[in-house]
Amino acid sequence: MVKNLLSIAGLAVAGGIFFLYTQPAYDNVQVLKGRIAQYDQALDKAAELQQLKQSLLSRFNAFRPEDLDRLQKLLPDHVDNVRLILDLDNLAARHDMALQNVVISEPASESGGTTVIGSIGAGHRRFDSLTLKFTTRGSYEDFSAFLSDLEASLRIVNVVSLSLTRESTNATGSLTYRYDITIRTYWLK
Repeated sequence: MVKNLLSIAGLAVAGGIFFLYTQPAYDNVQVLKGRIAQYDQALDKAAELQQLKQSLLSRFNAFRPEDLDRLQKLLPDHVDNVRLILDLDNLAARHDMALQNVVISEPASESGGTTVIGSIGAGHRRFDSLTLKFTTRGSYEDFSAFLSDLEASLRIVNVVSLSLTRESTNATGSLTYRYDITIRTYWLK
């Protein structure tokens, strides 16, 4: 009988040890294995992203610096009002014209979307725009050549408005006009 009681007591102690120590330790090990698997996945993803970064960096370094400069001029990542005005003035100077009365509006993102168009479309755009108004004077042929050069330039600009006023006839007999121009240019946010 003592043998049976000892067997039952041993079995009860073994069951108590299993339920009080072994089962919680086993569950804890399973949780830790799950975390280790998540960390291994994260490390694999980080290694994959590192390889992607290296391949993109090697592709980026394959571009010529001149092409990167042209791309930066095409769609810059910031607005440089002074550089834009100087570029436009140099472009006009090639055709014996000069920029006058330059007025720069604030970017659409800073205006708070006060217009209907600004409130509808400005929130989700990845670019911003700036409006530039200026006046120039010259013959129609010079102005036409100026607009052609502006169109062919790398900088993306839209002519928003254009008005011309006849001013005078110069000594050579050609007409001189005053051109009031409003253009919009863009950059990445």
